[in-house]
Amino acid sequence: MLLESIPVCLLVGTALGFLGGLGVGGGSLLVLWLTEVLSMDHRLAQGINLLFFLPAALLSAVLHSRKGQVERKAAAPAMAAGAAAAALCAWISAGLDLSLLRKLFGGLMVFTGIRELFLCYRQRKER
Repeated sequence: MLLESIPVCLLVGTALGFLGGLGVGGGSLLVLWLTEVLSMDHRLAQGINLLFFLPAALLSAVLHSRKGQVERKAAAPAMAAGAAAAALCAWISAGLDLSLLRKLFGGLMVFTGIRELFLCYRQRKER
């Protein structure tokens, strides 16, 4: 299938890595791509997303840190809390019905999109 070809995967991975580096949320978009376009199981898409995210996040963190854009005192507790929350949520999601998991993910995407729209509007209004 064309959408599963190496060139398409490289193009999608590059675009999502770029967006992730900007802080847009390339991982969320990757899960949507894998589940909606490639019809992949949601749990498998989550696992691929995690493997995609780790090197991209590490590289972004190193580059931002070199530019002095990381406050190390705040980063350590945030990383510990994030790792604990990720482990807990991964454990919980493994026991959820796939239909419910997809609905929760979709709801999170809708909430995030609406929040971003209003946050953007509020920031423009404050200028």
